[in-house]
Amino acid sequence: MKDENCIFCKIGAGEIPSYQLYEDDDFKVFLDLSPTSFGHALIIPKEHYKNLFELDDNIAAKALVLAKKIGTAMMQALHCDGLNILQNNGEIAGQTMFHFHIHLIPRYENDNTKIIFDQNSLNEEDAKKIQEEMARFI
Repeated sequence: MKDENCIFCKIGAGEIPSYQLYEDDDFKVFLDLSPTSFGHALIIPKEHYKNLFELDDNIAAKALVLAKKIGTAMMQALHCDGLNILQNNGEIAGQTMFHFHIHLIPRYENDNTKIIFDQNSLNEEDAKKIQEEMARFI
């Protein structure tokens, strides 16, 4: 399935050029045009899935294996000091392109790239409530 209005579908189909790093039957990996760091790349499935929750299970499994493969190559080729693998689902979570994708963000010492999560504390009452609610769906 493709979405004719989706830029990532068009990139996956080769209709829009990209700085491609990798391609197979299911995925394309290319450099982000608004990189957070040197070498920032995106992994996209060629088929259109809005987010993680719409992904076919086989494609989801392949995506993580591919992130490991490309991430390993980045560490070697770009000599980065670390790597963020980031995937957002929903606008409130930072998703701006509604075609499933994984960010591979090489990290370098003193790169000034910030990915910040506020740290709160978990109390026992909240932990038990979360466990009970999650048990209903897992």
